[in-house]
Formats: sequence, structure tokens, C-alpha cells
Amino acid sequence: MTGAEVSTGWVASLLPEAAGLAADSVDLIRALLVMGHILHADETTTRIGSVRHWLHVACTEFLTLLHLAPRSRAGANAGGVLPHYRGVLVHDSLSLYAGYTHCTHQLCGAHLIRELTAAGEDFPTQRRHQQIRWALAGLNTQAARVRAGKTAEIAPEALLLHLEAFHRGITVGLSEHPRAPGRKQSPARNLLERLRDQAHSILRSADAPRHVPFTNNSGERALRPVKTQLKISGCHQSEHGATAWLTVRSYPDSARKHGLSAFEAIHRAFTGNLWIPPIEQPA
Repeated sequence: MTGAEVSTGWVASLLPEAAGLAADSVDLIRALLVMGHILHADETTTRIGSVRHWLHVACTEFLTLLHLAPRSRAGANAGGVLPHYRGVLVHDSLSLYAGYTHCTHQLCGAHLIRELTAAGEDFPTQRRHQQIRWALAGLNTQAARVRAGKTAEIAPEALLLHLEAFHRGITVGLSEHPRAPGRKQSPARNLLERLRDQAHSILRSADAPRHVPFTNNSGERALRPVKTQLKISGCHQSEHGATAWLTVRSYPDSARKHGLSAFEAIHRAFTGNLWIPPIEQPA
């Protein structure tokens, strides 16, 4: 702002102070996420020194909460949101999320479509992976029309067409990839069994197209800037610094989703006018 040069160490020294100043806002963000109807969860890697660690995010279209913890259910619990959440949790197929039985689930359709595309490339003479992918993509297109106000609901004949293609594709695909002896199965078999066993969690967005998203894009978008900044700035040097940095990022990212710039949000924190998320979140 003034043209004066400041050292990296001085900027780093402000992180714990900024995290402390933003704590009340972040605590409310955490509570509001617990009470939300839709929640996105995701995780990615970071480094502290030479050691790999995991970043977790719980977010909505209007709030973001990041924290550092192991890639486990205990690590996801450490954010203080998932153990208490009772709405619809949108996530990839990572097994740790399946343990949250007090909420309902929506598996990310974009992840599944990528897996089906890869399986179709591995077995080009088999058409069932392409059929299932077509069914999921078609249901997403129909749901998008509902959200855009072009139609009041997914037409029953379109819903039936895509659901039949989805379930029949799984049934035939399983017959083409029979179970092998023992617990370990082929990736194609594992994918088809997951589609069969978790069909309701995959198709939930078709049941409630106005409210339940087909993908976990919100969770991935929340992590992307964090990964980009790490590539530019390098790794963290301590868990304490990384934890403070993620707290600070949670605060302005949530404020940004409500129309404030990151600079304005941080300025308000340091000048005694902390931004607080509204209790009544936008629909």
C-alpha cells in the first residue's frame, strides 16, 4: 500500500495474529456448515518441510472451512463439521466418508464418469461402461434443465430411460467381469460393484435435482487456490504455521463468497470490524 518493502518473515509473523483475529468468524462458519442442507467435502496433499500432510475442506457455495489433518476419518473429524452433520454430504468415493451414517450421501458424478471413461478405454469391445456413463451424464443434463428453470421436473419418460440404462449396464457389466476368488477384485469389478451397491447415493441428484448437485466441484474449487499458492510459494515449515494459514484462508474465502474482497475481509479483521457470516445463508 505504501511502497515499502517488507520481509517474508514479517508477513509470516502476522499469520498467527490474523488467525486469532478471524477465530470468531471461523467458529461461526463451522457451526453454519454443520446446520447446512448440502455440504461438500474433499481432501488433497500438502507438504510441511519434507513430510507429506493432508488438507481437508468442508464447504458450501457460501462458506469454506480448511484444516490440516491425516487422511482418515479421525482427520476429517478434526475439522469439527462432519461428525455432527445431518444433511446431504457430497464427496468422492473415498471410503472414510462412508462412515458418516447420520447424513445422506451424494457421490461425485464427475469422478464416476472419469472412472467409467477409463474403464471403457481398458475394455473397448465392451459397451456397458459407456452405457452407464451415458446414463449418468444424461441425468445430469436433465437435472441442469430443472435447476435452470427450463422444466419443473425431470420428465418421467427421460428418468425411466436413463435409470434403466444405468441399472442394466451394471447388471451386464458384472456378468462380463465375474468375481475372482478371494477378496481382491479387478478395478472394473470394484467400480461396477460400487455403482450397484451405492446406486442411491449416486442417483440422489436425480431424485432432488433442484437441491442436490451432481458433482463435488465446490469442494475441488475450494482446494485449487490452496494448491496453486503452495506451488508458487513452496511448502510450509511447521504445522503451526500451516494451521494458521488455513484458518486465515477459510475466513476471506467465505467472505469472498458473500461479495467481499480478500483484502477487505483481512482489513476488517485487523481494524476491529471482523466480517461475520450471516446466520441465514442464501438458498
